[in-house]
Amino acid sequence: MFRYIAGRLLESIVVLLVVSFAVYGLIGLMPGDPIDLMVQGDPNLTPEDAKRLKALYGLDQPIIDRYLAWLGNAAQGDFGYSRNHGQPVLDVIGSRIGNTIFLLGISLILSLAIAIPIGIYAALRPYSPLDYAINMFCFAGISIPPFWLALLLIILFSVTLGWLPAGGMATVGASGLLDRLEHAVLPVAALTIASVGSFTRFMRASMIQTLRQDYIRTARAKGVSTTRVVTHHALQNALIPLVTVIALSFGTLFSGALITETMFSWLGMGKMIYDAILGNDYNLALVGLMIATVLTLAGNFLADIGYVWLDPRVTIASRADKR
Repeated sequence: MFRYIAGRLLESIVVLLVVSFAVYGLIGLMPGDPIDLMVQGDPNLTPEDAKRLKALYGLDQPIIDRYLAWLGNAAQGDFGYSRNHGQPVLDVIGSRIGNTIFLLGISLILSLAIAIPIGIYAALRPYSPLDYAINMFCFAGISIPPFWLALLLIILFSVTLGWLPAGGMATVGASGLLDRLEHAVLPVAALTIASVGSFTRFMRASMIQTLRQDYIRTARAKGVSTTRVVTHHALQNALIPLVTVIALSFGTLFSGALITETMFSWLGMGKMIYDAILGNDYNLALVGLMIATVLTLAGNFLADIGYVWLDPRVTIASRADKR
């Protein structure tokens, strides 16, 4: 167990270093740096001022030297300031990541609560009219572009019916959980519809494959009811592929849904990272993407733990040996 955890930790550190260097390098190679943008926005700044500012902030150094300087500061807990927001990077991210967790966490729970029972029901009646209807719904949810779905929801529920606000996170002059939930209904619905289709498809395919196993036929031959076969024999094994999909989307849960957050003016991580990249906000973009990477790696580790819990035949030792 210790060997496995130590190996995963070492791999995670290597991945983080590679990702941080790649992101820093790509942002640094973009045309124009923060000083150039500052000069363009202020005609009173002379080329000599720009040169002096670049030397002050180290932007005249090779990109590898700038990266190593950032890495040294980050190792000491100093992630720098956000150029766009004029605040420490961690303060900006702290105000946004909670909004993203609130939005995507609710949508993930709803997606799984809908997809798992529907996928099981479709697997128990494969190729029936209801199964075809569920598959068509899933393909529609997967195929509709997120921005188009958001527009349809806004037109129907905000413009036509006037039931829900079209965007934002709170009503001006109002506060409270109910107002926050009212503004979250449409973005949560858009995210849920977009993800429930893929989850349902994975659940259906995995359950169909599991129900064809010999131990399931043996249980049915002994007279075990269908409900007990599904809940006590098939469900745990059928959930394993779905756990993998959830683990891969774990980083997205915290990095934000860019299109949905933009369409509904939701101040989350996705919009923040996008604006930081466009504005050459090195520190904010880098730390935001690093958080997404860390949580993706954590999701993969939790998925390994989930495999052991769902299938007793899988052990941490055996997975470590395979690695």
